[in-house]
Amino acid sequence: MGIDNRIGIGLMGLGVVGSGVAKALLEKAGQLTKQAGGTLVLEKVLVADIDKHRPVQMAPGLLTQDPRRILDSPNIGIVVELIGGEDPAAAYIESALKNGKHVVTANKDVMAKFGPELLQLADQNGVEILYEASVGGGIPLLLPLKQSLAANDISSIRAIINGTTNYILTKMSQDGLSFHIALREAQEEGYAEADPAKDVEGLDAAYKLAILATSAFQSTVRPSDIYCQGITRLGEADFLHARELGYEIKLLAIAKKTEGAIEARVHPVLIPADYLLAKVTGVFNAIQIEGDLVGQVLFYGKGAGSLPTASAVVADIIAVARSIRGPRPEPMPAGTVVQDMVPVKPIFDLVSPYYLRMNIADQPGVLAQIAHVLGDRSISIASVIQKRADPVTHSAEIVIMTHPAREQFMDDALAEMAKLSVVREICNFIRVEG
Repeated sequence: MGIDNRIGIGLMGLGVVGSGVAKALLEKAGQLTKQAGGTLVLEKVLVADIDKHRPVQMAPGLLTQDPRRILDSPNIGIVVELIGGEDPAAAYIESALKNGKHVVTANKDVMAKFGPELLQLADQNGVEILYEASVGGGIPLLLPLKQSLAANDISSIRAIINGTTNYILTKMSQDGLSFHIALREAQEEGYAEADPAKDVEGLDAAYKLAILATSAFQSTVRPSDIYCQGITRLGEADFLHARELGYEIKLLAIAKKTEGAIEARVHPVLIPADYLLAKVTGVFNAIQIEGDLVGQVLFYGKGAGSLPTASAVVADIIAVARSIRGPRPEPMPAGTVVQDMVPVKPIFDLVSPYYLRMNIADQPGVLAQIAHVLGDRSISIASVIQKRADPVTHSAEIVIMTHPAREQFMDDALAEMAKLSVVREICNFIRVEG
């Protein structure tokens, strides 16, 4: 970095976010220099195809297809990894840290799976790894957990952290669309990928929750620890019934610390319509964190997109640059040191109210049989509503709301009810939050 106050940056990946970061570094150099306390110099940019046309102009010789030109360069002090995915990004990050380079990344896959180990590796090599953009895009979350909320014992996180699914659910709720039509609209608007599986199955939210929960609770939570259920089973009828009952349906990422263990789960929930999270619509994200001192705080904004994510990445670059020019900041980034190994509870230990929608035979005594199955498992019915009867098929649709019950008992009850001849179909089963 030399005596001229230069801080060399190696950028790995020049996609949508990488282009935004490169453009900011090149076009806002004067402003960023003042903020960083040193001249940020983009030394090398790793790309797959040097000849590809790009929206940002690059000086000759800046692009490279060889990762070692960044990882081994003595002129580069900060490596910015924006390749995405686990391989080869994880190996590049590990190599950079071992070579004494600071790392900034937006990679939720890598940080969710290997975050604690990479943070420990950074600590051992006297460098930092910052990853604010991996969770909420442009929404600041990890830094507030590290600083503003550091005095709090965090007890819970409830989050809408996938804009694609929230857009789809908003369309289903407000416009009465089916899941498939709402998904197609999301794809046409550019909010959903051609293969939307990671979003609609809840996997993207689970990775982000793993990072958040690990940071908030200072205990390792892996994606594999998190119960994950997507939104593909939701139907138009569920939204109609939810609204009549005073609820909205959201895909929530939930983490709670309770009774010496951690709950970590991602799934659709019925949430009271007057709750703040219920009012979050479209592609917006919202993260509600509860601490013992601050109470409930809500972070809200666009959780994805090139500019919001690039904003968070550049902010992390500035933070690292400041630490290079001054004393190393304390405390270390949230999640660096795992203080406790708190077990993650299996989903069967969850206690929650439930919403059940079933198609049943339209004849006397059906409800008594269903109530008997539930009662044998200590599941109390809060309300039953018959919604539609079909005189042709002699069937009816009913909605049952239960009082809080143990998930294991509810799972057993669902299996038993499915065997009843009077139950034509268990259409849906949704947990109630709040």
